[in-house]
Amino acid sequence: MQGRVMLVIPARLGSTRLARKVLLDDTGKYLVQHVYERAVRIRGVDEVVVATDDEAVSAAVESFGGRAVLTSPEHPSGSDRTAEVARGRDASWIVNLQADEPEIDPDDVAGLIEAMEPDVEMGTLVCEGLTEAEQRDPSVVKAVVEKGWARDFRRDPTPGAARHLGIYAFRADFLQVYTRLAPTAREKERRLEQLRALDHGHSIRAVAARHRSIGIDTPEDYAEFVTRCRGGR
Repeated sequence: MQGRVMLVIPARLGSTRLARKVLLDDTGKYLVQHVYERAVRIRGVDEVVVATDDEAVSAAVESFGGRAVLTSPEHPSGSDRTAEVARGRDASWIVNLQADEPEIDPDDVAGLIEAMEPDVEMGTLVCEGLTEAEQRDPSVVKAVVEKGWARDFRRDPTPGAARHLGIYAFRADFLQVYTRLAPTAREKERRLEQLRALDHGHSIRAVAARHRSIGIDTPEDYAEFVTRCRGGR
């Protein structure tokens, strides 16, 4: 993979299951700060930017020395927010790293970046070995992978599937195309935006992650994360 890499962390303040989660700071750091500090350690990344629709998030990011860009509050997804920040920038590749992934492994994201080639439009991370509980859990997205390419994404139990980690790498020109594609029936039914690419005939490279990353979606997730942080001190 060649070319400049920009990593964007879309950080929306509103959250239905965990209010204002990106600004939670029970660990002594904002949740988004944990993500940012992981992001700047990723090999091959030339620039890290937090994309947010709220001045409180922007101020928090600037308080720990990060860079934030205010975007439109009308965006329906993090991909749209990422695309706005990336538009017109001098970058060949754009990585979308969610602001609720404070334990993502920098080496795994570096592996995703390294797997991107000129003919690859989009890539994502997957992790093998779903537990029975994860198979039953609709909040755990399952990726059906064949020969290094994602063929489907589901929420219901899917034998042989991998756990999908919601981190994406885009060829910069394709990101702008992707965010202009019309939502599809499967995307709406399953509430999985990435199906839009597959349903419109595009491909998604699936790169195996070596480490399991647990996103923060609920108060319970955050409490467990805080416990892990304190245990590591």
